[in-house]
Amino acid sequence: MNSRQPDRSDTRPPIPVVVLAGFLGSGKTTLLNHLLTHRGGTRIGVVVNDFGSIEIDAMSVAGQVGDSMVSLGGGCLCCAVDGSELDAYLEKLSDPVHRIDVIVIEASGLAEPQEMIRMLAASENPAIRYGGLVEVVDAAEFDATRARHPETDRHLACADLVVLNKTDRVDGAERARIEAELAALCPGIPLVAADHGRIDPELLFDRRPWTETRGQLSFEDLIAEARDGSGPADHTGHAHTQYESTEFASDQALSPRRLIDFLDRRPAGLYRIKGFVYFGVPGHEERYEVHAVGRFLRFAPGPWGRGEPRLTRLVLIGSGTDGAALLRELDACREPAPQNAGPEAMWGILRYVARPAGTDPEGDVPAEDPPAAPEDSAAPAEV
Repeated sequence: MNSRQPDRSDTRPPIPVVVLAGFLGSGKTTLLNHLLTHRGGTRIGVVVNDFGSIEIDAMSVAGQVGDSMVSLGGGCLCCAVDGSELDAYLEKLSDPVHRIDVIVIEASGLAEPQEMIRMLAASENPAIRYGGLVEVVDAAEFDATRARHPETDRHLACADLVVLNKTDRVDGAERARIEAELAALCPGIPLVAADHGRIDPELLFDRRPWTETRGQLSFEDLIAEARDGSGPADHTGHAHTQYESTEFASDQALSPRRLIDFLDRRPAGLYRIKGFVYFGVPGHEERYEVHAVGRFLRFAPGPWGRGEPRLTRLVLIGSGTDGAALLRELDACREPAPQNAGPEAMWGILRYVARPAGTDPEGDVPAEDPPAAPEDSAAPAEV
């Protein structure tokens, strides 16, 4: 297991590691190719735990052997690895010299997603953090896949976001039936429909590095990303046109308890939340960056910039969501007197802050009740 200490000269936040899973033929590689093609300047590290054809700058990694690593142009690094070597390759990709913004692991079609989540949760590499599990489902082969692989239901229960791919190969009635079955199999897990793996990369990661210049997350940049995708000028037919964004800002602190309640109840169509929150609770006046993909949720406390106002700024991306209703619910999270809150008010938030297992973060969370690990993402609290 990796025990590398953080490079104190590097102030970049931990790199999110997104796991892309699904059975053979579900369209994982096609989806990954789409993400790479529409990354909009984001430097993506790719770990391939399968043998397939990934077209990165017209180069294929099909047939590469175990420990091979290829450095490619355009800000992509690609590895073809065995699962047992995953931690070592994540350490290589997270080296600050590569300035990777996000790492995507394409899991083997026969991999156990829950085991990969546990590996990432147990990693001692301070430069990475688990970023969510995306399970790809083949709409045309849904029933046949479940018959061949009864473990499908278990895999779906671990997902933070489900992509129903190849919807162009089924009619409307069949699609509706499958979506209803998925809703029953994994209640509360957001579902995105796609054909040829075309989903908006903004649902999984940001296509403009947050820390490239100032080391801080710009609200204006977040809004611009959500609105225009940060890609080429012509966005006709791009996946992001299927989604809408809602922006929320508050110069008043938010109640951590009411915010967690909002996150626990957020609608399935709300796929992504990003930004930062000011709670103002004594001892927790930091700037809490929030990252949610599907029902996966993480907070990362950090210092405010010099002269930076204490504000909450959020961007919410979804499909079929009621922006006005979301804003009303967030408005209800405002807290006029955060200085009166006790440390226990932050317990719900601290459950989603990545910390070494079993540690007692300044005595605010009982040591016997450490923050929830990502492998518990099937629990209702891991929305």
